[in-house]
Amino acid sequence: MSLKLGCTQVLVVSSAKMAEEVMKTQDLVFCSRPILTGPNHLSYDRRDVSFSPYGAYWREIRKICGVHLFSSTRVQSFSPIREGESSEGNHGGDLRRKLEFMLREAGAMFTGFFFSDRFPILGFLDRFTGMMGRLEKNCRELDAFYQDFIDQHLDPKRVESEHKDVLDVLLGVMNEEPDKVQLTFDHIKAILMDIFIAGTDTSAATVVWAMTYLMKNPIALRKAQEEVREAIEKKGFVKEEDIERLPYLSAVVKETMRLQPPAPLLLPRESSQDCELGGYKIPAKTTVYVNAWAIGRDPEAWGENPEEFKPERFVEKSIDMKGSDFALIPFGAGRRRCPGINLGLVTVELSLANLLYAFNWEMPVGTKSEDLDMEVLPGVTMHKKNALLLVAKKYVC
Repeated sequence: MSLKLGCTQVLVVSSAKMAEEVMKTQDLVFCSRPILTGPNHLSYDRRDVSFSPYGAYWREIRKICGVHLFSSTRVQSFSPIREGESSEGNHGGDLRRKLEFMLREAGAMFTGFFFSDRFPILGFLDRFTGMMGRLEKNCRELDAFYQDFIDQHLDPKRVESEHKDVLDVLLGVMNEEPDKVQLTFDHIKAILMDIFIAGTDTSAATVVWAMTYLMKNPIALRKAQEEVREAIEKKGFVKEEDIERLPYLSAVVKETMRLQPPAPLLLPRESSQDCELGGYKIPAKTTVYVNAWAIGRDPEAWGENPEEFKPERFVEKSIDMKGSDFALIPFGAGRRRCPGINLGLVTVELSLANLLYAFNWEMPVGTKSEDLDMEVLPGVTMHKKNALLLVAKKYVC
């Protein structure tokens, strides 16, 4: 009796042309997701939007999230909450640090190596490596966090806020008469996972990278600050309605996401049938990664000096990062494009604008901007390996 070790086929796409082929021309062939151990556990058996396989369930859960969470109207309704968070500054203490740790660990589990993903017959080794134990512990901790969050919102003694947050909305949908999918607490927890990891965590990482690049490029920092302060004058705080008057700031965000996309390898796709890609035959069930990091630095797409931080390239030329220009795809494209793109962008732009408006930024005594490193942590989200340490001096209008 002979045993055949099954090993999944993996393809990495690293050019804008091939990315367009995968996410547009043959989007229907490549729009599903592979079953991977980390995402499967963390998403409550793929009940979320990001990792659920393409099909009727995914269409329905995406519609629910699109209508109730990520529509323009709903994103706008969350504006007072975002502005309140930005104006209050750093808070949360131990709870914030605990959540950050759990999200970093989840990111490591998303991209970590599991034998069960590549060599199913050797899946038992995940216990010996400790990976399965780490994953289960991370899942338990996150589940407890989600449950506590839900319990707080269900507490009859809770003082209702004037503005509904994401969880208020989801609990309201759960109590409605279902159309095709009846939301349960597991569905809500899976969607919260998407929001915390694909939304909050990536937004925080992008703001840190933007500040890192600006500190290493003082001319760009000065231009961004001058634009914000001239537009806001003595209002004391940047509101979301002000963002459209800050084109250079938006260019800074685009340039940051080009060089350091929040998820350097977009969430994996899976081919649903045998096909041909770039002259090669691709079998069904092939896992496909689109390397947004490499595409953002490709000289064929960006010309000379693609590694140079130059926001002006987005001022001089209109380039969309919502899935139309495949040289800049931090949110993906096609059917599996991130549905929370509008929420993510406004969160980053609002946070960065207020940091630039409210403070003058300097390097700590004894250090120079040249000392800032660009090392990254492994994980689904590209975080700086070493914390960004800066001196903030309050700006007086």
